[in-house]
Amino acid sequence: MSNLAYDVDVDLGRPEGQARMADARPVPRITIQAFCDTPEVAGAIEMAANDRRMGRAHVKVHTGGISAAVEFYRGAPTPNLVVIESRMPPERLIAELDTLAEVCDAGTRVMIIGHSNDVTLYRELLKRGISEYLVAPVDVMTVISSISNIYRESSAEKLGQAYAFVGSKGGVGASTVAHNVAWTMARVFGSDVILADLDLAFGTAGLDFNLDPTQGIAEAVFDRDRLDEVLLDRLLAKCEDHLSLLAAPATLDRSYDFDEGAFEPMLEIVQANVPSVVLDVPHVWTSWAKRTLISADEVVIVAAPDLANLRNTKALIDLLRQARPNDAPPKLVLNQVGVPKRPEIKPDDFAAALQLEPIASIPFDPLLFGTAANNGQMIAEASAKTTVSDIFSDVAQIITGRKDVKRSRKGAMSLAPLLEKLRAKQKPKAKARRTA
Repeated sequence: MSNLAYDVDVDLGRPEGQARMADARPVPRITIQAFCDTPEVAGAIEMAANDRRMGRAHVKVHTGGISAAVEFYRGAPTPNLVVIESRMPPERLIAELDTLAEVCDAGTRVMIIGHSNDVTLYRELLKRGISEYLVAPVDVMTVISSISNIYRESSAEKLGQAYAFVGSKGGVGASTVAHNVAWTMARVFGSDVILADLDLAFGTAGLDFNLDPTQGIAEAVFDRDRLDEVLLDRLLAKCEDHLSLLAAPATLDRSYDFDEGAFEPMLEIVQANVPSVVLDVPHVWTSWAKRTLISADEVVIVAAPDLANLRNTKALIDLLRQARPNDAPPKLVLNQVGVPKRPEIKPDDFAAALQLEPIASIPFDPLLFGTAANNGQMIAEASAKTTVSDIFSDVAQIITGRKDVKRSRKGAMSLAPLLEKLRAKQKPKAKARRTA
């Protein structure tokens, strides 16, 4: 099978989908045709085809196994990848693969899903240039990660993770959380981060970092056909040694009605150049906003503890769980907790209603946040010793997988010490007024 590309990443076992979830990267724009012997494998491939990571690939599933594939390709060109499921004994499978090689176009890759965990068979497949051999049954994440690994180039390690932050309601501080977490990721981890402000009309990232760039994300979106790494580099504004900003123009001289895939070319180039991309998604519901959330590696929902936020958060979580069945649920951050005289839903009750524990609860502190915003600073710059700065650090570590949610939940959810400090600060003022 000399005309089959040689690129082997073989796993003779049956790795669990959850274990390979982090390794499953988006599959490039390729055509895939599968020929299956059993409905179980055909179903797994069809489910994989609907996953967000396979959104660029064109997948078609046939029945009939390797014999059907040989007949089909006698009169049709072969795609980029052929997936074959076979229950044949090793000797007959090898013979049929030799026949398949005669009808395959140069450069076509083949992945075999067999029912025999046989090292000798694997070695024979290796000699014939098979790209991947899996042992049935296979799960969705195994299929996706295997295809991804086949097309992983030497530079694939640089493919960045996209973290999308969105507010469940306008004014809950999702942008502030996103900006502070991006800054923390760059400072704490010492790796490059790009913050993309997707609110082109009213974005505040430039203000929060005390920058006024003349170009930014608008040029990346409107000139997407000529966007490349060189142009992207010119559009980035430097915030820190490891943090760059794609700023929103925040002007109303034109409307920003984008199609569903408007931001995809920009995100592909950005993710290929930095380890982490933080997306500040505005509180709008358009086709591109929905696509951005569904396509992100991690989604962080920022909500305030009231009824409207609870309703909207539940709607977002339900949608994301349905659209991303092979991903972990979105992360939840409660913000502006403890507003004086405002009726609030307790964090525990909020979590119980959603069946999702918040990874952090950020206390209401208008002086701290207002001072930082007016000075164009992040919270840690305005007050390095504040507990809120530690919370942002926890969020950064949790969403990147560097800290376990369960271990950090107790510290993140405990507001008692903060509220006690606020009460202590207010008591002397009240006493002074009574004396006067």
